[in-house]
Formats: sequence, C-alpha cells, structure tokens
Amino acid sequence: MDTISYVAQTSFPLIWLLIAVVGAWIRTRHSPSRQAALETWQRWWAVSVVGCGSLWLVISFLAVPDVMATAIGFARTPFQFEIAFANLALAVMGFRAVSATARERVTIGLGAGMFLWGATIGHLYQWFANGDHAPGNTGGILAYDILMPAVMIILARRSQRLSTVERPVAPALV
Repeated sequence: MDTISYVAQTSFPLIWLLIAVVGAWIRTRHSPSRQAALETWQRWWAVSVVGCGSLWLVISFLAVPDVMATAIGFARTPFQFEIAFANLALAVMGFRAVSATARERVTIGLGAGMFLWGATIGHLYQWFANGDHAPGNTGGILAYDILMPAVMIILARRSQRLSTVERPVAPALV
C-alpha cells in the first residue's frame, strides 16, 4: 500500500470529528449564550460523530466485510457482524442524544466509552504485540475511539455545570 492510500484510509474516521467541529463552530459563532453554544456543540457531536460515524461503520461492516477485515489487518470473521450491530447501538444512541438531557448524554458517552475504549485497548495490543499497522487498526480509528465518547461526556458534564451556574435562584417563600 502506498503512503497516500494508507494516510487516506487511516484518516477517514476523523472526517466525522471534522464535520462536527466545523459545523458546530460555524453555527455557534454568533450564539446568544454559552449554554446555547454548548447545546449546539453537543448536537453536532451527537449527530456527526456518534450517529453518522457509527452508522458508517455499520454499513461498512455489513456491506463490505472483506474490505473492513483487510483494513483492520485481520482475516474475515463472524465477529464483524457483531461489531456492526454494536455500532448500530452507538448510532441509535447518538441520534437519540440530539434531544437528550445532559445526564442522558453522559450515560450515552459512558456506554459508548465502554465499547470504544475496550476496542482501543484491543487496537493497541494488536499494534504492539503483533505489529498490526493496518490503517483500520492504528491512526485515525484510535483517535476516534478515544475522543468520541470522551468529548461527549466532557460536553455533557460542562452543560450540567453551566446550567447550575446560570439557573436563577428562586426567591425564598417567607
């Protein structure tokens, strides 16, 4: 595989992060408040990274399993079918997160993190123990697997904190 092809394949998962960042940045340039801007960032992250990024993996693992196996550096395996449906669960949670509360978004991020951070450990193990430098095992997918749930959790926690700070205090009844 030539260098340009390798870089393109290993970097592709980052497109979802880029879409979320650019989209949220454009939408929040003139946002009326920090809370509104944070909500926009959460929605862009949920739709683009968690929803569409995961749905792309579902389609890829179901439609072109041999290509995905090669990209990861493995032979085709029945577990790819299971990975497709685990990613379908992430996609559904991502699309649900668009209208979720901050607390639900933290939970969605934690659920995604359990799967993706476990996958990250697997990718790193294959990289260092077996020298698997396939584009689907190292590079962009590692950044995606780490950042997707982490940013979701961080944005939701920030939203929780900001909403308690900006919430007006009700006058006490005497």
